[in-house]
Amino acid sequence: QVQLVESGGGLVQAGGSLILSCVASGRPFSQYAMGWFRRAPGKEREFVAAASASGLSTFHAVSVQGRFTISRANAKSTLYLQMNSLKPEDTAVYYCAVDSIPYRTGVTDPAYFTSWGQGTQVTVSS
Repeated sequence: QVQLVESGGGLVQAGGSLILSCVASGRPFSQYAMGWFRRAPGKEREFVAAASASGLSTFHAVSVQGRFTISRANAKSTLYLQMNSLKPEDTAVYYCAVDSIPYRTGVTDPAYFTSWGQGTQVTVSS
């Protein structure tokens, strides 16, 4: 069983930046791809970004490409999401999650991820 704890959310003006962190415990962190997802009020949960187990392969949703960057520090069992040029439409609760199968890469469907964190709120004001 893996535990995930997100942090770094907050209130920021449009155009600002935030860095989200997700600390994992309970499973060999370096063996599993990790992902960031978000859920805005009244909307379905959507994929934001994913990183392979090694971190060498990353994937970003079209809506955040060029603005958000996912990375990971396996020695620290920590996943990051650098968010720049934030827009009001980025307002959501952001969650990190672990892929259910070790060493798989390229998966963006939340159904393939398990062990979700509690989420961290990001609010972008206009």
